[in-house]
Amino acid sequence: MRALVTGGAGFLGSHLVDRLVGAGHDITILDNFRRGRHAFLPAQGVRVSEGDIRDYDAVAAVCAGVDTVFHLAAQSNVLGAMQDIDYSFTTNVVGTFNVLKAATEAGCAKVIFSSSREVYGEQSVLPVPESASLTAKNPYGASKLAGEAYCRAWASFGSFECAVLRFGNLYGPRDTGRVIPLWIERALRGEPLQVFGGDQVLDFVPVSMAVDALLAAATRPLDGPVNVGTGLATPILALAERIRELTSRRSEIQLLPARGAEVVRFVADTRRMREALGIVPPADPLEALPQLCAAFAA
Repeated sequence: MRALVTGGAGFLGSHLVDRLVGAGHDITILDNFRRGRHAFLPAQGVRVSEGDIRDYDAVAAVCAGVDTVFHLAAQSNVLGAMQDIDYSFTTNVVGTFNVLKAATEAGCAKVIFSSSREVYGEQSVLPVPESASLTAKNPYGASKLAGEAYCRAWASFGSFECAVLRFGNLYGPRDTGRVIPLWIERALRGEPLQVFGGDQVLDFVPVSMAVDALLAAATRPLDGPVNVGTGLATPILALAERIRELTSRRSEIQLLPARGAEVVRFVADTRRMREALGIVPPADPLEALPQLCAAFAA
């Protein structure tokens, strides 16, 4: 495989790059290093281009000679999108347009687009299938929904296949700024674990499983978007308790008012993932949490 990974120095992207390089594929990454880190990348076996997907020329330059594009570069969280809606829009929508256009002109065979469970908004029935209504409730979800729409439009031209994966709440090494790494850090310092609301029930996904899904999507034909989740609900307060136990700290759980932009309840319907990608989720969605806590402690 000759592959481009946009956002390849970020959390999910760097884990994907590790796996691709380890399997002997020819890999180029494009990253603006806003959140990505050079330290996350292999010492050899990958070409690194520092650039921004909002710059069409930068995207076109790295698409040349590529057959598969893993498009992961994004403003990738809800609060970040609220704080800088212009960056979120230009990166997640205009940037995705640039990737699709450049992939077409370069003659790429496949684009895999990293979408989000945020496109569903707040659903009343769990688990949520791919056929559920798409009612994004925040700018991040709206930007991912727009990206999906462009992917569908481009795929209809017939020039290349475009796969869409809707990820649940990913966690694992190299992540920052989201609930699990924030709480582990706070617990290790003996600080309160801040819970905004407390009613959240979410689908947490080990990053290794997300990489499995991306690799499977690169080699299998997909008819429509696919959820990537465990299909298992984790109450947010249960997550807090588990982190307290694993870090051997008794940090206070501090309940604060809910943040209106955040989706409170999501669990993925995983039937399509199992059938189309051959991915079997773990029996415990937090199975990777002990190792992650130990790494933070070290």
